[in-house]
Amino acid sequence: MPEFSYTARNMTGQIVNGTMTAVSEREVISSLSGQSLFPIKVTGEKKNSSPVVFGGGVSDQKIALFYEQFANLMMNGIPLVRALTILKEQKSSPVLSATLENVISRVEDGETVSDAFAKHPKVFSEMAVNMTRAGAEGGFMEEALARVATFTEQQAELRSRTIGALVYPAVLASIAMIVVTVLLVFFVPKFGDMFAQLREKGDLPAATEFLLSFSAFLKKFGIFVLLFFLGMYGLFKVYLRSEKGRRTWDRIKLKLPLFGPIFRNLAVARFCRVLGTLLKNGVSILKALEIGRDASGNRVLSDAIQNASENITSGASLSVPLGKSGHFPRNVTEIISVAEEANTLDDVLINVSDNIEKNTLRQLDIMVKLIEPLMLVVMAAVIGFVVVALLLPIMKMGAVAQ
Repeated sequence: MPEFSYTARNMTGQIVNGTMTAVSEREVISSLSGQSLFPIKVTGEKKNSSPVVFGGGVSDQKIALFYEQFANLMMNGIPLVRALTILKEQKSSPVLSATLENVISRVEDGETVSDAFAKHPKVFSEMAVNMTRAGAEGGFMEEALARVATFTEQQAELRSRTIGALVYPAVLASIAMIVVTVLLVFFVPKFGDMFAQLREKGDLPAATEFLLSFSAFLKKFGIFVLLFFLGMYGLFKVYLRSEKGRRTWDRIKLKLPLFGPIFRNLAVARFCRVLGTLLKNGVSILKALEIGRDASGNRVLSDAIQNASENITSGASLSVPLGKSGHFPRNVTEIISVAEEANTLDDVLINVSDNIEKNTLRQLDIMVKLIEPLMLVVMAAVIGFVVVALLLPIMKMGAVAQ
C-alpha cells in the first residue's frame, strides 16, 4: 500500500502532521475524520518522468467523446485496461490510437492512468490529468472522466459558436482588405497625374493628399510592411511559449475591453466547477485548490488561488484572499463566504459555475452578434473615404472648368 503524508487540524485548531498507509487518499481522509481531525492536505508518492509526445493533438470533439466513452465503460464495470483497449481499437483518430497504445503499456507496467496521460500533454490537458488523478485517488474516476468530458464539450461548443459567428464578419473583412489594397496599389496611383496641377498649386484636398501619399507608400513598401507584421506575429507566438510570455498574455487578456470580463468569468467558472466537484467527492481542500488552480487556465488567477491556499494552511477562510486578489467578482466571493459558514461549499461552487457560464455565454453571443454590423460600418467608412477623397478634386476641377 502507498504511504500518504497529511496535514490536519484538530478540534482545538492545532495543526497535526503525520503519515498513514492506505489504499487511497479518500481512505486517509475518512480515517482522519474518524479521529476528529480536519484534513487540510493529503499527499502521496509521485513519480517524476519526462513527458512523451506522439504527433500532434486531437480535436476537442474527439477527445471529449473519448472521455465520455471511457467514463461509460467504467461505469458499466469494464476494467480500466480493457476499456482503454476498446477505445484504442475504435481508431477514431490515428494520434489518439497511438497515444492510447502507449498509455495501456504504461498502465500495465504499473503506472497510474493519470501519470500515463501526463506523458502526452498535446492530447490530454493538464486539467484532465489532474481530474483523473484526483478521481483515482478519491475513488470517483467515472465521475471525474464524465466531468472532464463535459468541460471539453463546453469548450469545444464555445469555440465552435464563436468561430461560426465570426466567419461571416471575417470573410467581409478579408474581402474589404483585398478590395481596398487593390484600390490603393493599382487604382489610386492613376489619379496622381490627373491631380498633379492641383497638387502643385496646393489646392488638393487634405483627404486626397493623404490618400495619394499612403497609396505611394503602400506601393513602394507594402511588401516590407507585410513581412514586418508576419515577423511580429511569429515572435509573438514564440514569446507565448515561454512562461513569462504566457503569464503576460494571461494578464493582458483579463484587461482587454469588453472581452476581458468574459475571459475572467470563464476562468472563474472552470475553477469553481473543478473545486466544487473535488470537494463533493471528499478530496481535501488544499489538494482541490491545487487542481482547481491549474484548471482555471489563467496564470494570474492561478497565483491568486495559490495565495489563497497558503492562507488556508494558516487557518484563514477561502473567500478573503480570493476577494483581496481583485480577480474574482465580488458576488462570487460573497457567496463563497456564506457557503463556507454553512458548510455547503461543494454544492454552491457548482451552482455558481453554472450561473457564471450561462450569463457569460449570453454576453458573448450578444457581443459576437454586434461584430457583424460593426464590420459593415467600418467597411463602408473605409471605402466611402476612398471614394470621397477621389471625388473631391474631380468636383473641384469641374467647378473651375465651369
